[in-house]
Amino acid sequence: MTDLLSDQELAALALAAAADPPLDDDAVPIRPLDGPGGALLPDWYMPAPMAGARPGWRRRVAIGVVSAILLINAAGLCVTYGPVTFG
Repeated sequence: MTDLLSDQELAALALAAAADPPLDDDAVPIRPLDGPGGALLPDWYMPAPMAGARPGWRRRVAIGVVSAILLINAAGLCVTYGPVTFG
């Protein structure tokens, strides 16, 4: 790794490069197309969501926490920085 380029040299090379260089006749795509209607993102990047119902207790706990914060704020109290104080 003794042939390192400085930022100025890299910038000069980038500015001198062609914007759209012609492709060779034997060029292959980086990701082969899956045909019409193929997935835009690979499965390892964004897998399909899992099927099935989630436990309802998580939703109830989240709704309870949000409701408690809203009720405290509606009563004129502040819970932004931890302990309940007067707003």
